[in-house]
Amino acid sequence: MIINEIGELLMQYSEPLSLLRINWAAGRDMSQFRGALTQAQAVAQRLGVRRCLFELDALPDISAYDQAWLAIQWIPGLLQLPLQQVVIMLSPRRIYNHQAVENLLLVGRPFIKFDVQFFSHPVAGLRWLTEYSPLVPELLAEWDEAFGPTPPPPGGVQEPRAYYYRP
Repeated sequence: MIINEIGELLMQYSEPLSLLRINWAAGRDMSQFRGALTQAQAVAQRLGVRRCLFELDALPDISAYDQAWLAIQWIPGLLQLPLQQVVIMLSPRRIYNHQAVENLLLVGRPFIKFDVQFFSHPVAGLRWLTEYSPLVPELLAEWDEAFGPTPPPPGGVQEPRAYYYRP
Protein backbone atom coordinates (compact mmCIF):
# COMPACT_ATOMS: atom_id res chain seq x y z
CA MET A 1 0.00 0.00 0.00
CA ILE A 2 1.37 3.39 -1.03
CA ILE A 3 1.07 6.08 1.66
CA ASN A 4 0.76 9.64 0.37
CA GLU A 5 0.26 11.43 3.70
CA ILE A 6 3.66 13.13 3.80
CA GLY A 7 4.72 15.13 0.75
CA GLU A 8 8.45 15.01 1.54
CA LEU A 9 8.53 11.22 1.77
CA LEU A 10 7.79 8.34 -0.55
CA MET A 11 6.25 5.61 1.61
CA GLN A 12 5.04 2.06 1.13
CA TYR A 13 3.53 -0.31 3.68
CA SER A 14 3.04 -4.07 3.57
CA GLU A 15 0.66 -5.32 6.23
CA PRO A 16 1.53 -9.05 5.86
CA LEU A 17 5.22 -8.22 6.37
CA SER A 18 4.62 -5.35 8.83
CA LEU A 19 7.11 -3.42 6.70
CA LEU A 20 7.37 0.31 6.06
CA ARG A 21 9.62 1.62 3.27
CA ILE A 22 10.55 5.30 3.43
CA ASN A 23 12.46 7.39 0.89
CA TRP A 24 13.28 11.11 1.06
CA ALA A 25 11.57 12.93 -1.84
CA ALA A 26 12.04 16.64 -1.07
CA GLY A 27 15.38 16.96 -2.84
CA ARG A 28 17.76 19.48 -1.27
CA ASP A 29 15.01 21.21 0.72
CA MET A 30 15.46 20.17 4.34
CA SER A 31 13.01 22.74 5.76
CA GLN A 32 10.40 20.05 6.45
CA PHE A 33 12.86 17.32 7.49
CA ARG A 34 11.89 17.24 11.16
CA GLY A 35 8.17 17.51 10.51
CA ALA A 36 8.26 14.79 7.87
CA LEU A 37 10.18 12.38 10.11
CA THR A 38 7.87 13.11 13.03
CA GLN A 39 4.87 12.35 10.82
CA ALA A 40 6.53 9.17 9.51
CA GLN A 41 7.12 8.04 13.07
CA ALA A 42 3.42 8.59 13.84
CA VAL A 43 2.48 6.52 10.77
CA ALA A 44 4.81 3.73 11.88
CA GLN A 45 3.30 3.84 15.38
CA ARG A 46 -0.26 3.74 14.02
CA LEU A 47 0.56 0.75 11.78
CA GLY A 48 2.60 -1.13 14.42
CA VAL A 49 5.54 -1.49 12.04
CA ARG A 50 8.07 -4.22 12.90
CA ARG A 51 10.36 -3.81 9.88
CA CYS A 52 11.51 -0.56 8.29
CA LEU A 53 13.62 0.33 5.26
CA PHE A 54 15.01 3.86 5.30
CA GLU A 55 16.39 4.90 1.90
CA LEU A 56 18.70 7.83 2.59
CA ASP A 57 20.58 8.27 -0.69
CA ALA A 58 18.42 11.22 -1.81
CA LEU A 59 18.72 12.92 1.59
CA PRO A 60 21.09 15.92 1.60
CA ASP A 61 23.85 16.00 4.19
CA ILE A 62 22.26 16.00 7.64
CA SER A 63 23.20 19.21 9.46
CA ALA A 64 24.67 19.14 12.96
CA TYR A 65 21.44 20.70 14.27
CA ASP A 66 19.33 18.02 12.63
CA GLN A 67 21.66 15.32 13.96
CA ALA A 68 21.19 16.71 17.47
CA TRP A 69 17.41 16.75 16.97
CA LEU A 70 17.49 13.15 15.74
CA ALA A 71 19.50 12.05 18.78
CA ILE A 72 17.45 13.95 21.36
CA GLN A 73 13.93 13.92 19.93
CA TRP A 74 13.40 11.44 17.12
CA ILE A 75 15.40 8.34 18.04
CA PRO A 76 13.85 8.08 21.53
CA GLY A 77 10.44 8.00 19.84
CA LEU A 78 11.68 5.41 17.37
CA LEU A 79 12.70 3.21 20.29
CA GLN A 80 9.06 3.12 21.41
CA LEU A 81 8.00 1.36 18.20
CA PRO A 82 7.72 -2.45 18.07
CA LEU A 83 10.60 -2.58 15.57
CA GLN A 84 12.51 -5.82 15.13
CA GLN A 85 14.61 -5.02 12.04
CA VAL A 86 15.73 -1.83 10.33
CA VAL A 87 17.61 -1.44 7.07
CA ILE A 88 19.40 1.79 6.29
CA MET A 89 20.11 2.14 2.60
CA LEU A 90 23.05 4.38 1.75
CA SER A 91 25.38 4.12 -1.21
CA PRO A 92 29.12 4.04 -0.46
CA ARG A 93 29.41 7.53 -1.98
CA ARG A 94 27.31 9.08 0.81
CA ILE A 95 30.15 9.05 3.33
CA TYR A 96 29.05 12.06 5.40
CA ASN A 97 25.52 10.78 6.02
CA HIS A 98 26.84 7.26 6.58
CA GLN A 99 29.09 8.53 9.37
CA ALA A 100 26.31 10.71 10.78
CA VAL A 101 23.91 7.75 10.94
CA GLU A 102 26.57 5.47 12.43
CA ASN A 103 27.28 8.07 15.13
CA LEU A 104 23.57 8.38 15.93
CA LEU A 105 23.33 4.60 16.22
CA LEU A 106 26.41 4.54 18.42
CA VAL A 107 24.85 7.07 20.80
CA GLY A 108 21.61 5.08 20.95
CA ARG A 109 23.24 1.66 20.98
CA PRO A 110 22.53 0.82 24.63
CA PHE A 111 18.83 1.41 24.02
CA ILE A 112 18.35 -0.08 20.54
CA LYS A 113 16.66 -3.47 20.82
CA PHE A 114 16.21 -4.14 17.11
CA ASP A 115 18.60 -5.33 14.41
CA VAL A 116 20.07 -2.59 12.19
CA GLN A 117 21.81 -3.37 8.90
CA PHE A 118 23.28 -1.15 6.20
CA PHE A 119 22.77 -1.90 2.51
CA SER A 120 23.87 0.01 -0.57
CA HIS A 121 20.83 -0.92 -2.68
CA PRO A 122 17.17 -0.98 -1.65
CA VAL A 123 16.27 -4.26 -3.36
CA ALA A 124 19.00 -6.18 -1.51
CA GLY A 125 17.94 -4.56 1.76
CA LEU A 126 14.30 -5.34 1.09
CA ARG A 127 15.07 -8.98 0.35
CA TRP A 128 17.08 -9.35 3.56
CA LEU A 129 14.47 -7.50 5.60
CA THR A 130 11.67 -9.76 4.36
CA GLU A 131 13.73 -12.95 4.53
CA TYR A 132 13.37 -13.30 0.75
CA SER A 133 9.58 -13.26 0.96
CA PRO A 134 7.66 -14.16 -2.20
CA LEU A 135 5.86 -10.82 -1.71
CA VAL A 136 9.00 -8.83 -2.64
CA PRO A 137 8.32 -8.76 -6.42
CA GLU A 138 4.81 -7.47 -5.73
CA LEU A 139 6.18 -4.75 -3.44
CA LEU A 140 8.78 -3.74 -6.03
CA ALA A 141 6.15 -3.60 -8.79
CA GLU A 142 3.87 -1.44 -6.63
CA TRP A 143 6.78 0.90 -5.81
CA ASP A 144 7.85 1.12 -9.46
CA GLU A 145 4.30 1.90 -10.57
CA ALA A 146 3.88 4.64 -7.97
CA PHE A 147 7.34 6.23 -7.99
CA GLY A 148 9.22 4.92 -11.03
CA PRO A 149 11.66 2.05 -11.29
CA THR A 150 14.33 1.47 -8.69
CA PRO A 151 17.70 1.99 -10.40
CA PRO A 152 19.85 -1.12 -10.83
CA PRO A 153 22.62 -1.68 -8.30
CA PRO A 154 25.97 -0.18 -9.18
CA GLY A 155 28.47 -2.53 -10.75
CA GLY A 156 30.81 -2.03 -7.83
CA VAL A 157 33.47 -0.39 -10.00
CA GLN A 158 33.90 3.27 -9.09
CA GLU A 159 36.37 4.06 -11.86
CA PRO A 160 36.62 2.99 -15.48
CA ARG A 161 38.21 -0.40 -15.96
CA ALA A 162 41.81 -0.49 -17.03
CA TYR A 163 42.33 -2.44 -20.24
CA TYR A 164 45.70 -4.10 -19.94
CA TYR A 165 47.62 -5.53 -22.81
CA ARG A 166 47.43 -9.30 -22.88
CA PRO A 167 49.98 -11.11 -25.05
